[in-house]
Amino acid sequence: MTLTSLLLIGVDLAAALILSFGLYYRRHHRRDLVVAFLGVNVGVLAVASVLGTAEVALGLGLGLFGVLSIIRLRSSEISQREVAYYFAALAIGLMSGLPQLDPWPVIGLVALILVVLWGADHPALLARGRHQIVRLDRAIADEAELRASLADRLGGTVTSLTVQELDLVNDTTLVDVRYRVAAHAVATAGARR
Repeated sequence: MTLTSLLLIGVDLAAALILSFGLYYRRHHRRDLVVAFLGVNVGVLAVASVLGTAEVALGLGLGLFGVLSIIRLRSSEISQREVAYYFAALAIGLMSGLPQLDPWPVIGLVALILVVLWGADHPALLARGRHQIVRLDRAIADEAELRASLADRLGGTVTSLTVQELDLVNDTTLVDVRYRVAAHAVATAGARR
């Protein structure tokens, strides 16, 4: 194993720990996904390292990347945010595991991934935007009336809504709603934390 490979393994492990604990767990507190991110990252790093020394085509490594992501993503429900962290863990492991002559481009790309996820998932970014699945105790077929009722109940401006279920028998409406809260509501919630 070369000095460059050892350096990239160290960079990978540091990046995986920062991604999993410093960014994801600190903000979202799902222990099960921390284990998944670290396991996938180190597993892909190990496989990519072995494949890289066996003179296997890069296409096989990228195929592995695709297969691993499909298998994991189909096994349980995870949010789009978690998909981003998952792919970041895969990408960091794959990039760090493939043989390199110059480690600095890989180190730069790993840092870029971490910085982008830090910024894109920062709580202050788009802090007023909210998403809820709401079941109303009334069947409301009129979209304008539904929008007004949701805005009143949620205390914000409804930006989009999708009726998932309109149950006229049980008199309920299930709605996927995205809305914006007032700026003072965000400041108040931040002060409570």
